[in-house]
Amino acid sequence: MKYSKKLNAVVILEDGTIFHGKAIGKPGTSFGEVCFNTGTTGYQEIFTDPSYFGQIMVTTNAHIGNYGATNLDTESDSVKIAGLVCKNFSFNYSRPAAEESLESFFEKHQTFVVCDVDTRALVSYIRDNGAMNAVISTQVDAVDQLKKQLAMQPSMKGLELASKVSTKSPYFFGNENAKYKIAALDIGIKRNILNNLAKRDAYIKVFPYNATFEEMKAFKPDGYFISNGPGDPEPLKEAQKFAKCVLKENQPLFGICLGHQIIALANGISTYKMHNGHRGINHPVKNLHTGKGEITSQNHGFAISREETESHPDIQITHVHLNDDTVAGIKLKSKKCFSVQYHPEASPGPHDSTYLFDEFISMLN
Repeated sequence: MKYSKKLNAVVILEDGTIFHGKAIGKPGTSFGEVCFNTGTTGYQEIFTDPSYFGQIMVTTNAHIGNYGATNLDTESDSVKIAGLVCKNFSFNYSRPAAEESLESFFEKHQTFVVCDVDTRALVSYIRDNGAMNAVISTQVDAVDQLKKQLAMQPSMKGLELASKVSTKSPYFFGNENAKYKIAALDIGIKRNILNNLAKRDAYIKVFPYNATFEEMKAFKPDGYFISNGPGDPEPLKEAQKFAKCVLKENQPLFGICLGHQIIALANGISTYKMHNGHRGINHPVKNLHTGKGEITSQNHGFAISREETESHPDIQITHVHLNDDTVAGIKLKSKKCFSVQYHPEASPGPHDSTYLFDEFISMLN
């Protein structure tokens, strides 16, 4: 059992507020947008989710690392968060399926971690004042310099990050002899999305964020998919153009999270940066068609305009978030297209939302 030396560290928010803690492992400094996730499990999935690229993650669960790490729980090929802030970091783990400790996992991916922080106070502060840029660092004697550097960091609003996490070249996923072919636009795709499509007898070709409709159409797919991802959806003009082309040809189209926002923008519905966003594994969503509630996994800091969606003649709201009435799902009345703001592939215990993949596959027939 290995216990690393802990170094003094600070968490500095862009408004000047400071929290103190201890760093795990080597000295370091990391910048990003600070936000929090309320999930009690699934930390490795969070850390490797491309949607969290550029964000410093604060975990509300008191213990992080207690069940170690395993390759089965990764959503991409590397850690995507800019850094982690937690209360108690567990160097020891007790999960039989774990392949290594979380400490070892972070060392391998060179991720900077600050623990022993009063995360209840920090999360309460972020909740009241909103997600904002922050820096975590072991340079505790250089606070003024860190504040100056922090002030130079770009805001998440208007920031295009899909290009940072998208595949550089197309690749295939699944059985090439599968019944269906799907062309997926990767603007931060999670591995489990591909798993869910593949196990429904689909062969997927994954394309870079800037792929054109013509390039993807050459694959002769039965349908198209736009993935989740990080950053502001508004700057992704090529993705919006792609969605418009798919809809113009009335081809099946499904979008998740950032993909949902892209589809909305392609139909003239604006998006906005939320005060805090939704990040957790127990967010309540109501399916307006069935009247049933769903316990969902969510991770987004932007949302689409409800007022503009309600007034759009060709779009129907299919799902709403029960905490704040934000739009959680839409479908086009005259096209084979729908999207959701949450993650049906995540299955955080409940499998309430996996039917959405079945609905997409049924559109391909």
